[in-house]
Amino acid sequence: MARTSRPTGFRQESPSGRRDIASEAAGLPPGSLEAFTDEGGLGADRADHMIENVVGVFGVPVGLATNFIINGSEVLVPMATEEPSVVAAASNAARIARATGGFHASCSAPEMQAQIQVVDVPDPEAACLRVLAAREELMVAADEQDTALVSFGGGVRDIVARTVHTRVGTHVVVHLVVDVRDAMGANAVNTMAEALAPRIAELTRGRTLLRILTNKADRRLARAHAVLDSDELGGRQVVRDMVAAAALAEADPYRAATHNKGIMNGITAVALATGNDTRAIEAGAHSHAVTADGRYTALSHFEEDADGNLSVSLELPMAVGIIGGATKTHPSAGAALALMGITSADQLAHVIVSVGLAQNVAALRALATEGIQRGHMTLHRRSVASAPSDHADAT
Repeated sequence: MARTSRPTGFRQESPSGRRDIASEAAGLPPGSLEAFTDEGGLGADRADHMIENVVGVFGVPVGLATNFIINGSEVLVPMATEEPSVVAAASNAARIARATGGFHASCSAPEMQAQIQVVDVPDPEAACLRVLAAREELMVAADEQDTALVSFGGGVRDIVARTVHTRVGTHVVVHLVVDVRDAMGANAVNTMAEALAPRIAELTRGRTLLRILTNKADRRLARAHAVLDSDELGGRQVVRDMVAAAALAEADPYRAATHNKGIMNGITAVALATGNDTRAIEAGAHSHAVTADGRYTALSHFEEDADGNLSVSLELPMAVGIIGGATKTHPSAGAALALMGITSADQLAHVIVSVGLAQNVAALRALATEGIQRGHMTLHRRSVASAPSDHADAT
């Protein structure tokens, strides 16, 4: 059976039935998604090896977003979220996008950066030049810290030195630009920065202080775009109203904050389901939403094309990995990657940015038509109705 993101009868099934259908739709053996159950998922014993002072685990619902076509491939997308309507909204936007080929995504090189801060430098500008003169030496020394990464085609790509004027003086900040391949990269770049710090101190004649990665991963970008048929969206006026709503987010930071939160509803849910660092991704995204002149704006762009259809695009930093960390230690994360057929960090970034864009489309369509509350509150009431009564002990 060919992979499909439109499995028949999916919504009507029980959770166990949906797992069986999803396994078949993804071409996986029966039982492959048992890591999403209480019995097969993360237990307290395994959690005890992941963080400190473990007392148990905190469950988050995992739903599968359907209908996605990303770069020509059918993808069932796991999303871990507690917020009603998120999975349904992404699935609906993906259904509309199917008619015009789905989502098209790309990535830049998986380059992360570490910063080495140097204080008490007597001649900051000259110190930067001394660091740059030793560029090749520093790159070789950094690569020696992670020969495995180098063997897979990664490693240091550049050394950057800059001065930063702060309220307590001018600091020299040295950046290590590192291709981290299929890892998120924090451990690799931090180790390199620690190792280079003594030599950087000698070159700058100052004192090194911070030695850590930056989550402003603006050299590791993921991009997605799609064209959605105006008739499927509700007509040309709906398209124009969605463009107008997006234009407000571009111009007004009060609207942009909520607009971008909607994007992150999708992005964070997939990142969490795959064991990636949601806080790092969110930090990178919101820093990317700040323009060169310091204005906070929308991450996505909505336009009406020459045929009256909606053209949408999204670009943001995407520091995700499929090796190391929770992606390997959390059983549900491994199942999520297998379900999507992910074999590289780039593929995962393509999925995540496409889901973020789909979520954004769904939100703006709802806002431009019936309003966001109708569908959201229907699902919210269902979840409230199923919750145990707060007053059960009082009766």
